[in-house]
Amino acid sequence: MQDRPDGYHGSRGLRARLEGSLHASCCPALPALTPAAHQGGWDHRWTTSVCRVIGLMAGTVSTACGKTAVTGKIIGGKNTVDKRWPWQAGLLYQGMFICGASLISDYWVISAAHCFQMSHKPSDYKILLGYYQLEKPTSYSQLAAVYRLFIHADYNKHYYQESDITLLQLYRPAKFSDSIRTVCLPEVNIQLLDLILCWITGWGMVNDQGEWGQELLPTPRTLQEAQVGFLDNSFCESILKPPETINQTIAIQDGMLCAADFLAGKSVCRGDSGGPLVCKLNDTWYLMGLASFSTPCEKPIGPGIFTKVSYFNQWITEKQKSSPNPDPSTAPPEEKPPALFSFNSLGNVHKPRNFLVLVASQTFLLLLIFLWTMGL
Repeated sequence: MQDRPDGYHGSRGLRARLEGSLHASCCPALPALTPAAHQGGWDHRWTTSVCRVIGLMAGTVSTACGKTAVTGKIIGGKNTVDKRWPWQAGLLYQGMFICGASLISDYWVISAAHCFQMSHKPSDYKILLGYYQLEKPTSYSQLAAVYRLFIHADYNKHYYQESDITLLQLYRPAKFSDSIRTVCLPEVNIQLLDLILCWITGWGMVNDQGEWGQELLPTPRTLQEAQVGFLDNSFCESILKPPETINQTIAIQDGMLCAADFLAGKSVCRGDSGGPLVCKLNDTWYLMGLASFSTPCEKPIGPGIFTKVSYFNQWITEKQKSSPNPDPSTAPPEEKPPALFSFNSLGNVHKPRNFLVLVASQTFLLLLIFLWTMGL
């Protein structure tokens, strides 16, 4: 995960009427920008806030999806705290960390399709669960063997990562704890207020295009988090539009979201692919997106694109129903969760060819125009 001066994300039609129920997990905000009036009747808020972890929840381990043992908020782009994102998983390819993933049930994990370009053999992959620092597995960390892979048949890496989604079925059920829980899947009709702040997490690189090349997370490779907001697809496309000299069209499809931190500039980088974008609704966390592709991770840069999970709800349900849980006795022997001291980003956040972005001054100008049209 990497600091960005101009990252954001969004989706056409992702507008919601709050009705007192939809909210971000955040402390009181400073300051808020709210359009005085809008014909659509919905409210925009861009906020910056400084929050702190406010403690641990007492009680037994919950098996309900979307619940965590930690409440509160930390400013984005920094180390998270242990147990804050218990559905966060890591994908290993032949023992190498390559992508993020999310636990959605005791037997099922979800990630991005482009993370599996090296191989479609389930035995080539393992899933890390219950990790906070990659170099320091704990007593609750697990290394899970993969029983089956379901890569979306319509995945098209040549057309801007369309249908960039994969389901992984595990040989054994995950052992739930405060550090290992599932995230909820959103309903098809769930909607978000534009620019509501949600969260992205990952162990990805800090920078992959810097003066010294790839910049990894510092030891012990602690899970990173950043707060992000959505951006309307049409505006996102205008930011990502190539120069007229390039015969190319960039289209954010219905199964995609555009999101990042507009104010502080945080977004995804290499190794964050497949990882979760989650939003909180009625004290429950929902998996809204999977990190799919982005512009290069140097400055200035533009927004990143996420697979819209709710768009694929029917596909997810069909695949899960088609594959009964395996007999755990047929699983390969359990292995000790490894300490990962190296980083091999084979499944990086994909950057389609000729994916160009505007320079910072142009992006800022577009932002001013956008705010003006919103009545600010």
